[in-house]
Amino acid sequence: MMNEIISSTNITVKPTEQSRIHEVDFNNLVFGRKFSDHMFEMHFSEDKWHEPVIKPFGTFEVTPATNVFHYGQAVFEGMKAFYVDENTVNIYRPETHHERFNHSCRRMCIPETSYETFIDALETLIRLDHQWIPKKNGTSLYIRPFIFASDNLLAARSSDKFTYQIITSPVGAYYAEGFNPVSLTTSEKYVRAVVGGTGNVKTAGNYAASFLPAKKAKEQGYTQVLWLDAKEQKYIEEVGTMNIHFLIGDTLITPALNGSILPGVTRRSVIALAREWGLNVEERKISLEEVFAANEDGSLKEIFGSGTAAVVSPVGLIEHNGKTIELDREKPGAFAQKCFDEITDIQYGRKEDKFGWVHPVSI
Repeated sequence: MMNEIISSTNITVKPTEQSRIHEVDFNNLVFGRKFSDHMFEMHFSEDKWHEPVIKPFGTFEVTPATNVFHYGQAVFEGMKAFYVDENTVNIYRPETHHERFNHSCRRMCIPETSYETFIDALETLIRLDHQWIPKKNGTSLYIRPFIFASDNLLAARSSDKFTYQIITSPVGAYYAEGFNPVSLTTSEKYVRAVVGGTGNVKTAGNYAASFLPAKKAKEQGYTQVLWLDAKEQKYIEEVGTMNIHFLIGDTLITPALNGSILPGVTRRSVIALAREWGLNVEERKISLEEVFAANEDGSLKEIFGSGTAAVVSPVGLIEHNGKTIELDREKPGAFAQKCFDEITDIQYGRKEDKFGWVHPVSI
């Protein structure tokens, strides 16, 4: 049995005795189905976080009374690491992800965590499981930090105990379409979030509530739902689980962060690139009516989503109340392609990172 190792921030590391990597077909990766050998874990009780540990990935016991099952007090992040060469792996924007993680914690009444432990946990996991990081272009190691209420208590109040874990997964493309245009439809009956609610944080219930309308959209032949504001059902907010962008004339327009929209890390990257390239950028309300009008007068050039899982997802069609906007359904637009190429080139270390977005880890 291997001896325990102590990391730089006193994370106890208990390496697995036998790797499961032989179970993975790296030529046919399905998103989020296989998980690396190790996971991070830390517990909160008595008003403090206790000693962190990295141990073999595996199951754990909870009781039926575990608080999160009943009241949904849970937050998570989604981020990625990329194979650069045999000596280096790049984690993409870990500080920004951790900032958002703590923002989600504050909104959901969950104790915040330190960046020092977070980044040490990520670096240690990557070094332990570096062979799990796929090497092909378009693949990556998906990183899922999450915290859930773990007190055994049936009471509608914040838990006194929490479990903090980080698991990793080798992944390929998120959408079956890959980097090809997707089709969207609006939903009159359902909304994703309301201002003052939890739409601007990554909490589990936001996603569970979106599954039924997403299922209905797929049954109608669409890839995802184009979410509208809850109050007027007029202004565009997000697409599926991604932020959305419109290139109208020489201006990139994306919905402003109004309290119901998730502050996407890739969204920030797209906006920074657009400004770097000299485009006008507007973060503001944008109505469906405006988008349809731009399509009719020929000024609507591109629509695309942005998010960690897919990076950039071009939109080829939008349906709303029997009316449609149809762009190129065979290939992405030039600007979406440029954003995708630039971000992925930075992630994989193929291009200079002028923005300081990647955190290299020596393996």
